Amino acid sequence: MNSIHKKLKPMLKDFVEKGPAGCACSVTHQGKTVFEDYVGMADIESQKPITEDTIYRIYSMTKVVTCTAALMLYERGHYLLNDPLEDYLPEFINPQVYRENDKGELYTTPAARSITVKDLFTMTSGLTYPGDANETERQLTKAMHVLEQQENLGEIVNARTISKKLASIPLAFDPGTRWHYSFSHDVLGAFIEVVSGKTFGQFLKDEIFDPLTMNDTFFRIPDDKKARLCSLYNRDENGNLSKNIEMDAHIQPDATFESGGGGLLSTLSDYSRFAHMLANGGELDGERIIGQKTINLMATNQLTTENSSNYNWNYLKGYGYGLGVRVMVDPALGGSNSSIGEFGWSGLLGTWVLIDPKEKLSAVYMQQMMPNLEAYHQPRLRSVIYGGI
Repeated sequence: MNSIHKKLKPMLKDFVEKGPAGCACSVTHQGKTVFEDYVGMADIESQKPITEDTIYRIYSMTKVVTCTAALMLYERGHYLLNDPLEDYLPEFINPQVYRENDKGELYTTPAARSITVKDLFTMTSGLTYPGDANETERQLTKAMHVLEQQENLGEIVNARTISKKLASIPLAFDPGTRWHYSFSHDVLGAFIEVVSGKTFGQFLKDEIFDPLTMNDTFFRIPDDKKARLCSLYNRDENGNLSKNIEMDAHIQPDATFESGGGGLLSTLSDYSRFAHMLANGGELDGERIIGQKTINLMATNQLTTENSSNYNWNYLKGYGYGLGVRVMVDPALGGSNSSIGEFGWSGLLGTWVLIDPKEKLSAVYMQQMMPNLEAYHQPRLRSVIYGGI
């Protein structure tokens, strides 16, 4: 394992010289932490270093937690993956889809079929994120602006509010026909609430965070932990960093929306425990969270030749998409020395997780920067880690 230290340490230093103010990385192999390092600053202005106590906004790495939580309920027989979503969230009954005629005029017709629960996991639901690429994205941009104003006026905006709002907007395509990154895992959060009878945050705390002693993983930053939150920086084309304080409304103590797609905060060691539980077949330190066979299903490519054309992010070459995670299916195509079946995801600010049940290997990387340079950092981390085991 010495070669991991020899190669990973200087590479993290190099990342910080050219990119984020600071970063941290942990590698666990067969139950042992074989690498852990903290480099650079959590806050440049006060010269506060990154330490093991530093808390990060993990954004879309929340998705792996959400999908694990939903699969725990699947294991308990509460639903089947091919069930229609409206059986649990009635707002999604009779979904409409935006279509375009030869003249480019928009119209709507009923979807070819219901959204299934599995469509939420696999990002094939027809939902989108806000944006400007199609009418669903444009309508969603307006809707989210209205919800934001309501929240500012003190109204409660939670997972179910968002779910109902999403259901009121026609879909971008027929469910199951395309992969499209979206609010699907936020709807999965609302689904977990309905199926479990608990708030989403409470379910995660009771079923995952407490059993794994993840005491610094939550949706809202407690006042007594605010000083530990890593600062977020925007990076310009010349590599200059400027602090971004505009993106933290959703993590304040009074925020009400618990985002299954991107709301969690965590530390390197907390998330590493979660990741290694999955790499270790669903169990850690005697606590069984989820079954090995269910993890195998999660890490099985769910996309088909028909619906995968949109899943074309260049740095994810060689990966398919499982139940909420990238899954390595073709190491040759990806130019990757990792195992077939290696899986994980990443977050908006450059955070990244790798999970490999075959090797009982997991790795977590943390930083807080936009743009995040993920296409540069993450494949290199993977190459060095696999080169050293």
